[in-house]
Amino acid sequence: MKREEILAKLAAGELKVEEASKLLAELDQQRGRLSCKVSEKGEMSIYGLQRMPVTLYMEQWERLLAFGDEMRRFIKEHEAELKRKER
Repeated sequence: MKREEILAKLAAGELKVEEASKLLAELDQQRGRLSCKVSEKGEMSIYGLQRMPVTLYMEQWERLLAFGDEMRRFIKEHEAELKRKER
């Protein structure tokens, strides 16, 4: 259930405040968790990295995963230049 659905049910009296608070807290805990879904077009979407999902076709994910060692090397070499997002 999404945040908007929880709040709508609370406003409609379908949920008590305690229940809504619990559901909202569970949603907040899931925020940092990554998950995968298949889109309507057959692409793979990764949720939990940013506000919007990262969606690519299977071949693109395979190319990206094969490039993983190169990405790790690049990150290690440029760690001082790269910024981390604060949560």
